[in-house]
Amino acid sequence: MDIILGAGATGLCYAAMCSQEYIILEAESTIGGYCKTIKQDGFVWDYSGHFFHFRDQAMKEMVMKHMSDADILTCHKKTQILYRGRYIDFPFQKNIHQLEQHEFIDCLYDLFCSTGTAYDNFKGMLYSKFGPSIAEKFLIPYNEKLYACDLNSLDPNAMGRFFPYANKEEIIRNFRENDNHSYNDTFIYPRGGAIEYINSLARSVRSGSIHLSEAAIKIDPETHTVTTARGSYPYDHLISTIPLPRLLTLCNLTYDPGVYSWNKVLVFNLGFDRPSPKPSNNWVYFPGKESVFYRVGFYDRIFDDPRMSLYVEIGYPANAAVDIAATQARVLQDLEAAGIISGHKLISACHVLMDPAYVHISTKSLNDVSKQKERLAQHGIYSIGRYGSWTYCSIEDGMLEARELTQKLHP
Repeated sequence: MDIILGAGATGLCYAAMCSQEYIILEAESTIGGYCKTIKQDGFVWDYSGHFFHFRDQAMKEMVMKHMSDADILTCHKKTQILYRGRYIDFPFQKNIHQLEQHEFIDCLYDLFCSTGTAYDNFKGMLYSKFGPSIAEKFLIPYNEKLYACDLNSLDPNAMGRFFPYANKEEIIRNFRENDNHSYNDTFIYPRGGAIEYINSLARSVRSGSIHLSEAAIKIDPETHTVTTARGSYPYDHLISTIPLPRLLTLCNLTYDPGVYSWNKVLVFNLGFDRPSPKPSNNWVYFPGKESVFYRVGFYDRIFDDPRMSLYVEIGYPANAAVDIAATQARVLQDLEAAGIISGHKLISACHVLMDPAYVHISTKSLNDVSKQKERLAQHGIYSIGRYGSWTYCSIEDGMLEARELTQKLHP
């Protein structure tokens, strides 16, 4: 018997491909994890922007097995940065030629004269690869707003393949030959929101195997037993997608909690009575301190809705207090100052607090995650997914990890 903790995309994917008996224990009353959708007043919002970028065709086919092509929208991504009142194409470092002349010269000079120094953390990497001007104008302030931490504490490769690296030649070439290619240039999105991916996956899971509102409260690695408020379950393999520190605590295994840190993200979903004033972007980045949010996304760009529909993301340290009402008022004020709303009437709103949201990947955490996963595996426990592996990854990456594990455990 395999027991799976968590009915999000990774847990459901493992179940859908598992050839053995299994049950899924889900703490919430609904499946999906953070990949849920809110439908309110005619608006369709996810918990945050969840856009699938499939690289593996077999995985795409499995996830979309129970979905109709007519219900899938294909979108060509357009993103920009609002920097000092003007829109700059993303990524910033490849579009410095769009800055005012004196700032462009600063960036170009530093790129050629101030790079190549040694570094051992994320902030040092930004300075070394791009120079002080590019780093301080966008890369540092934006990522400080996103991660809500000191970037010196992060590993140089904290964002892995998702960081938009560019060498000097690519940056210069982009002055004339526009190439802002990234891993997610095109994405697909269901008309019913990201939950439709989850619903499709769930249809491949055995009937009756998902136990909702049943959280693990204790795990005994020695006896291979999971205890919930409803009883105890023996397992041969325990597959966990919950945050790794939480899993270690449930197993009563010692670890250094100081190794693990994260931010939380407050997401406002906002619906207005009028169209968006700037119709081209799927989302916009905000590095400046004048805006409380670090990113604003436009659902109406996807659905071609005449009413503006936004998701607005704000990063906080994990221990920060959050005043929802005051922050929403500040968000509306900052949206108006940025020119995103102007005479718009807010007709629908909700919020989601994601905690944890982005994990802080440090050299210490990378080493400890590896050690703890080896330790857990000795007891038939496997921690996978974004939070189980304590990493920065896409939804598909978590599902690919689940597929690899099923093939390993049940060849």
